[in-house]
Amino acid sequence: QVQLVESGGGLVQPGGSLRLSCAASGFTLDAYAIGWFRQAPGKEREGLLCISRGGGVPYYEDSVKGRFTISRDNAKNTVYLQMNSLKPEDTAVYYCAAVRKLRGYYCSQYGSEYSYWGQGTQVTVST
Repeated sequence: QVQLVESGGGLVQPGGSLRLSCAASGFTLDAYAIGWFRQAPGKEREGLLCISRGGGVPYYEDSVKGRFTISRDNAKNTVYLQMNSLKPEDTAVYYCAAVRKLRGYYCSQYGSEYSYWGQGTQVTVST
């Protein structure tokens, strides 16, 4: 069964850090581009950044540049989203998604391009 599972969300104070994990089962993550998305209450889902099969990392949301980074651990079949200097406006449900394309540099900010999605993990930044 193909499945993505996010974990690592929670409540954190402004300025704090969290590391989200996106673990795959039923397929090998390193054959896929992995995107991270978020959706805040009352807002549309937005693409944040992606890691291609080749390791490229395009950022799609300016507000997370310099604060969020993405990495892979192929041995654990897991992709991570390290989030630093968190702000209240980062509060949202965070999702990872996977897409497989022949082009090793492929990534996309559009959720419709992705084949598999995790269930989401809540991140709340508040005092």
